[in-house]
Amino acid sequence: MVSATPFTPPLPTVDAVSLQWQGLAGTSLGLAVAEAAQIQSRIVVVADSPRELQLLESEIRFFLPTGAPPLHRLPDWECLPYDHFSPHPEITSERLQTLACLSRGEAALVLLTLEVLQGRLPPVDFVLGRSFRISTGTDIDFMSLRAQLPQVGYLAVSQVMAPGEYAIRGGVFDIFPMGSDTPFRLDLFGDEVQSIRYFDPETQKSTRSTSQLEILPAREFPLEDAAIERFRANYRREFEGDPQSSLIYREVSCGNLPAGIEYYFPLFFEPGTTASLFDYMPDDTCWLLPGNPEAGARKISAAVLDRYQQRSIDFERLPLAPNRLYLSVTELSSALQSAKKIVLVDQDTTAETNAALHDFAVVPPPAYPVDASSNQPYSRLIARLRDCRPWRILLSVDSAGRSEALRDVLQHYDIHPVRLEHWHEFTVDHAPIIGIVTSALDRGVQLPLERIEIITESQLYGERVHQRRRETRDPGSILQTVAELHSGDPVVHRDHGIGRYAGLETLKVAGTSAEFAVLRYQDNDRLYVPVFNLTSLARYLGGDAENAPLHRLGNDKWNKAKARAARRARDVAAELLKTQALRSLRDGSEFTVPEDDYPAFAGRFSFDETPDQEVVINEVLYDLRSATPMDRLGCGDVGFGKTEVALRAAFIVASNSHQVAILTPTTLLARQHFETFRDRFADMAIRVELLSRFRDRAHNAATTAGLRSGEIDIVIGTHRLLQADVAFRSLGLVIIDEEHRFGVRQKERLKQLRQEVDILALTATPIPRTLNIGLAGLRAISLIGTPPPNRVSIKTFVRSFSMALVREACLREIHRGGQVYYLHNAVRTIGEAASRLADAVPEASIRIAHGQMPEIELERVMQDFYHQRFNILVCSTIIESGIDVPTANTIIINRADRLGLAQLHQLRGRVGRSRHQAYAFLLTPAEGPATTNAAKRLEAIVSLSQLGAGFTLASHDLEIRGAGELLGEGQSGAIDEIGFSLYTEYLTRAIRDLGQKEQSSDCWVYAPIQKPEINLEITALFPDSYLPDVHSRLLLYQRIAAAQTEAELYELQLEIVDRFGLLPVEVKALLRISVLQLRAAAIGIRTMEIGSVRGKLGFQETAVVEPIVMTDLLARNRANMSMSSPIEMRLQHDLPEPLDRLTFAEKLIGNLMGEDAEQVKLSEGLTHSERKR
Repeated sequence: MVSATPFTPPLPTVDAVSLQWQGLAGTSLGLAVAEAAQIQSRIVVVADSPRELQLLESEIRFFLPTGAPPLHRLPDWECLPYDHFSPHPEITSERLQTLACLSRGEAALVLLTLEVLQGRLPPVDFVLGRSFRISTGTDIDFMSLRAQLPQVGYLAVSQVMAPGEYAIRGGVFDIFPMGSDTPFRLDLFGDEVQSIRYFDPETQKSTRSTSQLEILPAREFPLEDAAIERFRANYRREFEGDPQSSLIYREVSCGNLPAGIEYYFPLFFEPGTTASLFDYMPDDTCWLLPGNPEAGARKISAAVLDRYQQRSIDFERLPLAPNRLYLSVTELSSALQSAKKIVLVDQDTTAETNAALHDFAVVPPPAYPVDASSNQPYSRLIARLRDCRPWRILLSVDSAGRSEALRDVLQHYDIHPVRLEHWHEFTVDHAPIIGIVTSALDRGVQLPLERIEIITESQLYGERVHQRRRETRDPGSILQTVAELHSGDPVVHRDHGIGRYAGLETLKVAGTSAEFAVLRYQDNDRLYVPVFNLTSLARYLGGDAENAPLHRLGNDKWNKAKARAARRARDVAAELLKTQALRSLRDGSEFTVPEDDYPAFAGRFSFDETPDQEVVINEVLYDLRSATPMDRLGCGDVGFGKTEVALRAAFIVASNSHQVAILTPTTLLARQHFETFRDRFADMAIRVELLSRFRDRAHNAATTAGLRSGEIDIVIGTHRLLQADVAFRSLGLVIIDEEHRFGVRQKERLKQLRQEVDILALTATPIPRTLNIGLAGLRAISLIGTPPPNRVSIKTFVRSFSMALVREACLREIHRGGQVYYLHNAVRTIGEAASRLADAVPEASIRIAHGQMPEIELERVMQDFYHQRFNILVCSTIIESGIDVPTANTIIINRADRLGLAQLHQLRGRVGRSRHQAYAFLLTPAEGPATTNAAKRLEAIVSLSQLGAGFTLASHDLEIRGAGELLGEGQSGAIDEIGFSLYTEYLTRAIRDLGQKEQSSDCWVYAPIQKPEINLEITALFPDSYLPDVHSRLLLYQRIAAAQTEAELYELQLEIVDRFGLLPVEVKALLRISVLQLRAAAIGIRTMEIGSVRGKLGFQETAVVEPIVMTDLLARNRANMSMSSPIEMRLQHDLPEPLDRLTFAEKLIGNLMGEDAEQVKLSEGLTHSERKR
């Protein structure tokens, strides 16, 4: 065994073709590969998993010096073998780019997984043989180009948006080549290329210029007519029987490429001509392999064979034999036998005399955990940094904001890390002892020979920071935002009434600058609201905002309006509490969670739970176990995992010998849920049935009998479940999907059920009533706001109707193997609409679905669409809660202006259920939407197209429709008078005052911290030079003012630095004062004024300062500190500098809280407080 270091890694030679590397811990493998790449001309790094590949890529990129050979990835398709999905276009684009570089011999460093290495590839000459370059100053043959691009897989469109598309408009040629991150725009004069520019696909605006571009084929297989014929001939040779019975054969014969066509790619080539990566790489390539690659290949081959056998029963999509798509283990071993290779080994399994084994002097990265409960949370890191010599230490953090926060912490302990931009600044002579760098490193390392240590955030916090930094939204905060205010918008001040917003204004007060929100009232009076007090403002949400009241400052009208609204809120609260009171008389079932069976059931979930999903599942489990009956509203956007929450809840209740009823608004959704539940409970002694009009009368009679006898554990159905003849033996849980879509009679029955059993309601867009009863605390609300990994938001467009636009949208989707919903919500003319569409898009196969069709026919159409037996479904809004079709990623909604906001959101959610980019086209008449409210709805759905927007859309719906609909028209007057936000607060107070019993801790009730007024005569604002955009400033001021914890402020500080740069002193002061407000509020301080020579503190009568702490503080400071009354402290001092006053205030509050005053610092407090949240 020979010792080695990552800085000079040993490589194979003529005498030693095969080496073993041992002991490469942490990030040292990435360092060793980066150093080897500067010596060895060709290296292929094979990772044993996608996660390891991701880590290695970020590490190698970090350690590679400027000017080093570029790193190329050959990514996995990210589909299961023989999947019915095609890879994302970005993946195909990157693969083609890498294959082109390999074909030209330009790829010196390649990363891939073992599964990709085992997969077969197109012939070596394929990509370059179908690629061509275009340069400025050259001529191009337009006629030839038009013919050539479709043959290499490009789609002609009117507006280029995605890789593989092109558009020709007069003398302008736009194209988004595969292998490129951005599209190009060519300006032509005749046939001559005058300029080539990049352009933004979102704005369509061109940016910088370039001199040439390369156009690669759009697929990894040919598409010209000869290739289609070759596919047909090879298919007939490969499979027995009638090829016309195969969906794949029929679609390709028509020139269409169905999803999953990549698993048939060898059929587009002559038999035996496909290649492997070994054919692309020269003989002197060095292969870096995970330990025992043959064993890994055997596992992959077994998984492929298992999938092959599963798919072999699908005669519409018979799979190719595994050896046509993958190298066998024998072929892989043979290819590696004579190759120059390095095998990574975990431990010394070879005798020390074996010179092929090299042991690296590397120490695994130790942890320096931050202890959030300690007064010195960073003590372990501080101890290491203080005594590091003769070692040098590099700290790696994932953002500039975290870098500044950590440097602030360390500087408090007189440790000053030097900010670096690159690894190689740390390895040169005279490099700093302690450096800090922003990078994506996840693993650290200790290198004893070089006495260098890298410490990453995972060693401090135990998990990747980006997982912790997901946006968490308090349900109540969504209706409170004032960030979208424009000049002239009505706004409510809780003490002064309804005025009009007039912008932000900076004023000088006591010699220091401060920023204020300006409100205009009657007689043009102005009210200046300090940015620290923005929580006293709320947007006016009521009836017609244009006719909102405008109050006069200083008279009693506003107070009278508030009193009237409070009385009405009390009446409403009494009515709402009746149902709640009846529920409180019944004890909950206190279900138990089966210790052995539940983990096994949860393990059948095919995906990793998102963080929000885990939280909601735990909240539901808590409710089911508790003695209080559950009434929880689970709000999550379409496709965010609400069904899994329902499955877990149903399993627990059914396992406790109680029955579960699942209510859906449509028979189609009931069928989908039935199939999901039936499959999940297939191997368990839990019986699942469907009560639906799709079932015959005898079956439904047997189902109702089984519910009465208790033989059926879980039943799924529509409002049929609420009818009088349906009785349960022991109903324990009702799960309601999209409750707001049920009728008045059904809702009355649900109101009765709420008094009897546990209720779990699930919705993607809660209507205002549902939303705000939740916010008022009558129901517990759970939010699933985190999308599944790799999910992208749906691109939404509002356009005037044009059949050319419809054709292009359909072809764009069909071209990538997807399907289209075309919504025409008029059954009388839906047949004519389908005919016009068939004329416009003859390439597509089209079917119709609507609610007036016979049930059996409707079900057959929907099932055929799910199984991809046709391309376009012309439908009514019956699909609003329809089946989940992951391959449908375009929806076209004709006369979208006639649909409601919640309805539009639900319909848009029919697409975008996979990782592919989805599109929603909302079409209106040429003259525009029919009404002003319709235009507002369309504007709202477009502006809130981000993932998880359903909850926010509900508040927009509230604003558009008028808040009177929340609790009935009887309340609309009160809401119009004082605005919805303040009315909701009064309703909440009334519920409390009328004796509502205490809610569980996870039930949100509006109770913000009352922050004290603090005046330190210091400039604390966002300077215009730092953040010129007024709306951004207003949003950040409001978020700072609304922060309820120091952890929130810390995350906000990091975000501000990441978005806008390092903090100027004024912003640091703003954040420090905000922390001071929270800490002061915690001990009951009402006001704090500290000037240059004197100051005072005002306490609430309920202040919580320990008497012994106060006595000790006064005794130590008799000369300059005294109590002028039981609730006021007087101060005398000499603090001419503003920052000195701020530091003094922090120490004073720290002393009053019983802390060591020397430890009260902004960055310290923000970093450690409530970290575990």
